[in-house]
Amino acid sequence: MGRGRSTVLACLMSLAFLAAYSNGAQPVPSASAVVSPSSSAGPGQPSEEHVKEKQELYTFINTKLTGPFGVYTNLLDTDQSAEAATGHEVLSESASLMMLSAVRSGDAQLFARQWALGKQTFDVEGGFSYRYSPKLQKQYTVNAAVDDLRMIGALFAAGEVFGNQQYTEEAEQYSRRFYSSNVKDGKMYDLYDNLYQQNNGFITLCYINLSVLRKLSIDSESLGILLDNMSKILEQGYLSDSFPFYETRFDYKSGAYGSEHINTVESLLSILNLAEAGRQRPESIRFIKQQVEAGTLYGQYTREGKPANDVRSTAIYALTAMIGAVAGDAALYEAGIGRMNEFRITDPASPLYGGFGDPNTGQAYSFDNLMALLAYSYQPKNEQ
Repeated sequence: MGRGRSTVLACLMSLAFLAAYSNGAQPVPSASAVVSPSSSAGPGQPSEEHVKEKQELYTFINTKLTGPFGVYTNLLDTDQSAEAATGHEVLSESASLMMLSAVRSGDAQLFARQWALGKQTFDVEGGFSYRYSPKLQKQYTVNAAVDDLRMIGALFAAGEVFGNQQYTEEAEQYSRRFYSSNVKDGKMYDLYDNLYQQNNGFITLCYINLSVLRKLSIDSESLGILLDNMSKILEQGYLSDSFPFYETRFDYKSGAYGSEHINTVESLLSILNLAEAGRQRPESIRFIKQQVEAGTLYGQYTREGKPANDVRSTAIYALTAMIGAVAGDAALYEAGIGRMNEFRITDPASPLYGGFGDPNTGQAYSFDNLMALLAYSYQPKNEQ
């Protein structure tokens, strides 16, 4: 019974994660389009053009895509009863991305508002509920390690950037809770069910945020064991130099990796996590750069590196821009932003103006828009 529930919960979490960036209906610009460089800016400074794009996107998110409980999963509402989050349901993922964007932008007031709302909507005894349905008034009992860590990391960053000791203390408090709920025997798990007080049986590699894990407020021996285990799992999930992406998950019982297909967003998140820890592989950066420049980075691949679909999305290119910024590759950052902006709605008459979505259907997904907002907040560095 417990094992079956754990499997079902893991599937639901996977569905929710995939649904968040599954925007295949989004109009696809030509892959051969030329990426134009943005207007010049000094080293480490966003261009005036990017500042304007970011403000227009924030206005769209704040006025059209946000309700009293946070950012909608999709602009178009539903009955909110599907297995995966839909419509005006809100996700801890969205709250964590808004928090991180605010702190990276140095906006103390926005961060304070987002953290207060996120805590009010998602905070439960064993973690942050990954999902809330306003229509059903339902707070799900399961957390998602990737989002809990992002929220904790944003709190640590806010404490430093804003000189606010309370944020640091809260980050430490929630990091200890995270360790208690989502770490067992030195291994991190995807989720913790607060109702049944159990975890699933595996870790999704893109959940392993090493730069946040190393900040957990736990004893040094436990931290060392956790970092050693999770670093090995993440780095040994590397597929090959010819296709330098990463496996999807690692099952603790079998000791084996598993990937039906390689979802590009997940691999890019893994590479971003590695880059933020200074452990990215140059083969991955080269491959990403080649595909971004050609406009041929697709949503899903076989394990051998063959495209499994031709979906290109906002979130994918937003992640490549972030990877470029963190890796010190300003050219990749600009190329990623350029490709991402091909999906941007620039018609002032459109209700989606300034955002990312499908003007034909009216759909706009939280993950696409928030990843774009976050990408704008990164400042590319000169190549090292």
